[in-house]
Amino acid sequence: MKKITLALSLVLFTIAGAFAQIEKPVTWSYAAKKVSKTEAILYLKATIEDRWHIYSQNVKDGGPVKTTFTFSPSKDFSLVGKTSEPKAITKYEDTFKMNVSYFEKTVIFQQKIKLNKAATTAKGKVEFMVCNDRQCLPPEEIEFSIPVK
Repeated sequence: MKKITLALSLVLFTIAGAFAQIEKPVTWSYAAKKVSKTEAILYLKATIEDRWHIYSQNVKDGGPVKTTFTFSPSKDFSLVGKTSEPKAITKYEDTFKMNVSYFEKTVIFQQKIKLNKAATTAKGKVEFMVCNDRQCLPPEEIEFSIPVK
């Protein structure tokens, strides 16, 4: 009897695992472009699946987790200003009971850097939260590495 129960349990867990896929509605890609011998721009692009959105870096407290970029300190370069973003969509969301700014489909964030070395790699992490009209996924943190040549 124990063997039958064990076998049935394994089958049920296998079937449940097949249906419980982890949703990843956002993929990130990165690039860098030198604009002079001493300056470059880092491009951090989020590609977002239909009906999902990620939030701006400029979300007020009490709302969703805003998109945040953290760059690892390096002697090879320094940040120039803050990470910029295009104009976001701003709408009232019942979930947060406030106006929030977000992006759909794709968004490219840009960070200007001053180079202290001809070639380097900018490393860091991005934290973001993704929602649709039915649910929000827990905030996610992804590490990145962007070669600058």
